[in-house]
Amino acid sequence: MKCIFVSDLHGKIDKYEKLFHLVKTEVPDILFLGGDLLPHSNVYKNFIEKYLLKNLLKIRSTLKRNHPIIFLILGNDDARYEEEEIIKYSNLGYWNYINQKKIVIDNSSFYGYNFTPPSPFILKDWEKYDVSRFTEPGCISPEEGKRTIEIPEQEKKFSTIKNDIDTLIGDDDLSNSIFLFHGPPYKTNLDIAAIAGKFIDHVPLDPHVGSIAIKKFIETRQPLLTLHGHIHESSRISGNWKDKIGNTFCFSAAYDGPELSLIKFNTEKLDQAERFLI
Repeated sequence: MKCIFVSDLHGKIDKYEKLFHLVKTEVPDILFLGGDLLPHSNVYKNFIEKYLLKNLLKIRSTLKRNHPIIFLILGNDDARYEEEEIIKYSNLGYWNYINQKKIVIDNSSFYGYNFTPPSPFILKDWEKYDVSRFTEPGCISPEEGKRTIEIPEQEKKFSTIKNDIDTLIGDDDLSNSIFLFHGPPYKTNLDIAAIAGKFIDHVPLDPHVGSIAIKKFIETRQPLLTLHGHIHESSRISGNWKDKIGNTFCFSAAYDGPELSLIKFNTEKLDQAERFLI
């Protein structure tokens, strides 16, 4: 299958316009949208219906039967109160919102997951403890910060990314599976933040800010491909937008430049995947 993957567009119209043009030109089988898709509500109201859905429907009208299957998730910068509308249009068949879900098409399985480990940011709608109730120096725990949708205190305290992934995958055969994560795996080319050499209370900060749970999952279960975003500057610092963990290919579309970062790949030729900055 011919695929296009983008992430972390943050509601930027210029990047979306480039994406929509490329989709109509390239006509992929699948379009993956990897979270942090929306602007802040005070910047562009009704973005989902008035802009995102409207333009994706135009693509569907133009390409007709050839329009791509769309898989999307949200990210840590997307307000959770927007999820209801995302789910509404997913249920109507305009896209597939796959947070903590599995969809099987032909012989391929597609999974999605929004949550990332605790960060220094205030919004906690899509943050959880990673493998235990530990928060890195300089980060705010999921029990603090702000939320646009409140959840039970027990969930804030004890829910983890590790447990969510275990529940999602069960005993599934993942040999032909693709995972759409917002967060990257720990200690890879994809999770390096620009904090090397910085200290908080004399404690050095770990520049690798990805998920240990996601890394361990990839190591032990070896899915075919994992897609990531979240850490914009990582590819600039590491010099690479991809990595490989065992036999699993890992790609990140996050980017900290003004261009649209877009990854094109064929599921049968993952070693030939390319990133384009447009």
